[in-house]
Amino acid sequence: MPRVVVFDEFGGPDVLHVAEEPVIEPAAGEVRVRIEAFAVNPLDQMMRSGSSPAPVPLPRARLGVEGTGVVDALGPGVTGLQTGDPVILAAIPDASARGSYAEYTTVPASRVIARPAGLGVTEAAAIWVGYSTAYGALFEKAGMRPGDHVLITAASGAVGRAAMQVANQVGAVPIAVTRDTAKKGELLAAGAAAVIATDHEDVAEAVLHHTGGTGADIVLDLVMGPGQQDLLKAGRPGGSLVAAGFLDPRPTLFPRSALTVFTYRGFEHTLDPVVVRRMAAFLNAGVRLGALRPAVGTVFPFDDVVEAHRQLEKGLHAGKKIVVTV
Repeated sequence: MPRVVVFDEFGGPDVLHVAEEPVIEPAAGEVRVRIEAFAVNPLDQMMRSGSSPAPVPLPRARLGVEGTGVVDALGPGVTGLQTGDPVILAAIPDASARGSYAEYTTVPASRVIARPAGLGVTEAAAIWVGYSTAYGALFEKAGMRPGDHVLITAASGAVGRAAMQVANQVGAVPIAVTRDTAKKGELLAAGAAAVIATDHEDVAEAVLHHTGGTGADIVLDLVMGPGQQDLLKAGRPGGSLVAAGFLDPRPTLFPRSALTVFTYRGFEHTLDPVVVRRMAAFLNAGVRLGALRPAVGTVFPFDDVVEAHRQLEKGLHAGKKIVVTV
């Protein structure tokens, strides 16, 4: 029988184990996908440890909100897809039941998109969450335009790297924020027009310097917490701040500001087929032009999924996506 990664209790990586489950036939409007690879995301770690904001029913809970594979079977009424089509999973809101850490999963046909030509399996497994988040936050929420100065926190992470590439693709100007001066060279090579290292620089002063005194048009806050106050000072009056991350668990204050502040969560757009079409078109164009490319780190085999989670917890991935092949 097909294998699937499950956990019966909350805890560290060792609670994960491989089990066997029968093949499920897709219901009306669904497709069954044979998974070729999936990426390991911070949300997976939160679900496994019991710190996810959404409840995770036990036992035999599954994981995985990102992955790629081929269509293996079509449910009644599905059109526009054929068995054998390579696809990317665009949304798995019920990951504890249908997660991508498996050899097969079934999802609504509207929850897959065609895999862009030119992407290898490991890249395809690692591209959707980061780039759909960056696109949704910058375009759908903040209305990014060519020439906009975009301040990006946690820029060395997967979403931060994606945001820099997304901004560059349309002629916006990405300004990366990092806590470590040693990462400046790496971030410039990854696409940043400028890098601000908070261990030696004041964010607001540095942004004014890099923007000719106007401030950032868009601030993408992937960290939250008390540091957001400095980001608000770095924005241009009338600009936007999009809070799209949760790396700092400390409280975030929301005082009055000259910026419009948005809160962004990926599922508000990845469950909207109209927006997903726009995301897919942008992704396809970027891959075709060579502008969008995920940074893939270590690739693990399916049986080493526990070790993949250990690497994520230790922070050994250096902002590159950890991928598991099936």
